[in-house]
Formats: sequence, structure tokens, C-alpha cells
Amino acid sequence: MTTKKLINDWVKSFNKSDSISIAAIIGVGSDFQNQRLVRFGEPHMKVPADNHHWQVTVDNLIESCIYYTVRKVIPADWLNDRDQFLYPNDGWETDKEFQNDCLAYTLFSNNIQSRYGVNHWIPFLEHEVDARDQFESHFVMSFISGKLIQNGYSNLFEQEGNKPFKKRKFSAEAKAVFTAGRKLWTYYHSQPKCNVNASLYDIREHFQGRNDKGKMNNKSNDETYNALIADLRLALKALAAKIEPKVYEYGFLKK
Repeated sequence: MTTKKLINDWVKSFNKSDSISIAAIIGVGSDFQNQRLVRFGEPHMKVPADNHHWQVTVDNLIESCIYYTVRKVIPADWLNDRDQFLYPNDGWETDKEFQNDCLAYTLFSNNIQSRYGVNHWIPFLEHEVDARDQFESHFVMSFISGKLIQNGYSNLFEQEGNKPFKKRKFSAEAKAVFTAGRKLWTYYHSQPKCNVNASLYDIREHFQGRNDKGKMNNKSNDETYNALIADLRLALKALAAKIEPKVYEYGFLKK
């Protein structure tokens, strides 16, 4: 009997990179039961030495975002909880819109935290969100724009002669996510006290706070923030709905 190749077998094709890490990704098992455990961690964090965990770099950012997105966009339920995510066909390789949709989804749904080091995942430039100081890293914006935006970490993104980077174009649904995210970041940067290099997780923690058990609260007392984060989640939901058919088309899941 032929054994099905799983999504974590696919990871072996891109999980090795000599470039500088911007995060670790924890992949865990290939089924829906492990979906909630798929997450990002700080660069070079100690993780089990297997193909389910790897360092995210400029070399595998798109593949890592695809992996993260397809594991997240379809909610787990009692019908699919034993379904396995599979090794995809090669259709995703030429579908730039799908790739960029997954990039946008990942940028606005991850658990990156700036307390673990430089936040290389800020999806805006300073003037776009009225930041009061320069960001430590412009990695994501360099990647998106296809050109090096200078900062102290410019060596994370180098346009080598044999690997040119092109400006990325986003779908209407992805653009709506960026617009909602920009409004949230701008509101955060208007606060009297803020971390200029804050991630989405940091912004949520700032407004929502934590309970006496240390768990982040579900809502904030700031109604403007509640409305902005709700708008972002609504835009992400619409983007997820756009991505979902491609998850099946490219064989990450079978119906």
C-alpha cells in the first residue's frame, strides 16, 4: 500500500537555508488536530531537530507563509479533525496571487513578539502609520517592494544577481487586509506610550491586557481598538475564504 506524502514531507524541500533567520516556525503534526499548535517562535529558538520545525528566511518566506496559511484558514471541526494536510501539486509555484495572499494572511495573523528580538515582520513603512521613530527592520517592506530599504538589518534582504526580487502585487482582498491593518497600527502609534517596533501580538497585548492568570483578555476597554481589530479580522476572514479553494486545488487537502 502506498503511503500518502504529507505536508510535512513537503517542508523538506525548503526548510534548509543559510540566510539569517527572522523567526522559527513550529509545524507539529500534519492533521487538523494539531492546527492550533502551528505557530511562530523567536529566531533560533530551541525546537526538536526534525523537519516539522525550521527557520524562516528570505529564501523560504513564501513557502513558510503558504504552510502557515493553509494550516490556519480552514477552521477545525468534528468532521475534519482527522483530515491530513498533504504534499501539494506544483500548481502553487506559478500562482503569484495565491502566494501573495498567503503572505498577506500570515503578516496579519501571526504571533510574532518583539520582546524576543528585532521584529522583522512590520508590514508598513514609518510614514504610513505615523510612527514617531524609525523601525529597526524594513525586511518585509523590502521583500514586498522588491528593493532594498536601508536599515541596520539590510543584510537580511540582498538582491543577489542570481536571485532578483520583484515587487509583489496583491489582490483586492489582500489590499483590504493591509488597509485595515494600517488603521490599527496608526491608532496604536498615536498612543502616549507605544513600542515603535511593535508586532500585531504586541498591539493586541497593549490594548487587551492580561487577566490575573496571565492570559490575554479577549477584548479591550478601548472601543476604537475593538472596532479596528474587528475590521481587520473581518478582512482576514474574507481573504481566508478566497484562499480556501486553492488549498484544495493545489492538493494541500482532499475533499
